[in-house]
This record gives sequence, C-alpha cells and structure tokens, in this order.
Amino acid sequence: MSYSIACAPCCWGVESSDNPHNPNWMTVLSEARLGGFTGTELGPYGFLPLDADTVNTALYVKELEICAGTIFEPLSESANYEDIISKTKRLCGLLQQIGCEKLVVIDCVNDIRSRYAGMPEQAPRLDDVRWAQMMNTIRDIAEIAKRHEIRAVVHPHAGGYIEYRDEIDRMLADLSADEVGLCLDTGHLYYATMDPAKSLVEYKDRLEYVHFKDVNQQRLQQAIEMQVGFWQACADGVMCPLGEGAVDYDQVAHALDSIGYHGWITIEQERDPRNSDTTLPDIKKSRQFLVEKGFI
Repeated sequence: MSYSIACAPCCWGVESSDNPHNPNWMTVLSEARLGGFTGTELGPYGFLPLDADTVNTALYVKELEICAGTIFEPLSESANYEDIISKTKRLCGLLQQIGCEKLVVIDCVNDIRSRYAGMPEQAPRLDDVRWAQMMNTIRDIAEIAKRHEIRAVVHPHAGGYIEYRDEIDRMLADLSADEVGLCLDTGHLYYATMDPAKSLVEYKDRLEYVHFKDVNQQRLQQAIEMQVGFWQACADGVMCPLGEGAVDYDQVAHALDSIGYHGWITIEQERDPRNSDTTLPDIKKSRQFLVEKGFI
C-alpha cells in the first residue's frame, strides 16, 4: 500500500519556537521539499508564523501541505492551563484557515520523567489529581479543535506522563473515541519497551495518525544506563534514519496493511538543532528506505 509521507520540524531539531539555534522556518520548508516530501507538520507553537496568509503563501511556493499541528505542553500543570487553552484556540484557528484537520496533543517532556524515559518500571506516575487535570485539559483541547473541524489525536511521548502502556490504556479509558483519537510513533513505542508493529494492531480501533522513527539500540541502552534524559539522548544520536535502527519496518508494514491504515505517515528524527545541517541527507535516506520498502 502506498501512503502520503510527511516530515516534521523536529527532524531539524526544532522542539520549541524560542531556541536560538533553530534553523529558519523557510529553510525547513525548502529542505522538506528538496527531500522529496509533499507534507510537513507545523511544528511547535510559533515556529511557523501564526498568520494564515503567510503560511499559505509559503506552502504554495514550496508545493507542500501541513498534515498536522501540535500542542506540546505540560498538560498536567494547572498553572499552565489558561496558556495552553489560549494557544490551542489560536493554533486551531490557523489550522482551519490552512486546511489542516489534525492536532497532535502531547504531554511534553519534563525534568522528572525525562531521566526515566525507556524505564517503565522505575518511572514515577502522576497522582490522581494531576492525572485528572491532564485528562480535563486534553478534553478541553479536543473540544476547541472540534469547533474548528479539527480532530485531536493524543501522542504517547518519551519523557512525558503519557508514555507507557499503562498510561496509554488509562488515557484511552478516560477519554472516549468521540473525544480523541490516537497518534502512535514507532520510535516512542520502541523507547517505551513496546513492540511497534503489535501496538499498531492492538490500538487499531483508536489509531488515526502514525509517526515513523528509528532508534539506535546501543545509544538507547547507554542513555538508559546513564539516565541522561530524553533530549540529551536525542542530541547523542539515539534517533537515526529509518532502516538504520532497531525498529522492524517489515513488521510495521504488515501491521499497517492488516488494519487498513490509509492516513498520513510522518517521519521524525530528533536531534540537536545545532546539527540541522545533517537533516537533509538523513530525511532523504529515510524516504528512500520507505520507497524500497513499498511505503511510497
């Protein structure tokens, strides 16, 4: 089966809009197109301009479309609630104007959980009060998105409070299919000690969007043993081009085909933005790998 393949600004190391080492947003769009991609994610709030005319013009020139926006915030922190809601409203307004129908919702990497990424038995969980706060925040984000004709999908992410199987299951039990869908990421699933291909099948009833990553097993093991934290692991090269790591993409292909998935697939490869000059050759490698595997 052939899929629509996108990339994302995190391939250039863009995880927040205020990092002084970020490449220019037009450079990201230009290299995405040079890499052979027809779509990209919007990236973190404020990285691309929040003006629809500016974004639409750039997308037209670069022959790209935005396949998803992202809310990447501390969802369990009540003190951040109003700011998160304000960002969601403005972001969804932009997404609606540029014709994007997906909003990826992620509990962001935090200092407590980051050092336990990849360690499901040791990682501390949220207490019931903060978990309820996170669920209510996601529910409100999803309702705002729905009013803008956008579907919210929750993305389990290493270093956040929705990462491991028990947290994914608890989130899906608390939030109905009418409220949110699920975005699964092969690299984050592997990082969380879950089988990516099996997980795609197990969660097929809620799966609405897919990210592809690959993980260098040796660097992952070093990161876990040294507890360096998720961002440092990424800077150290724990994520690698597709086909060069531990994720079995033959099994992933079979899983997606067996469940009849037909949405976008977005490749990602986090790195330090100071190393963004290595992005274009890496995303070309990843895309070529997908061509050879029959995804494109």
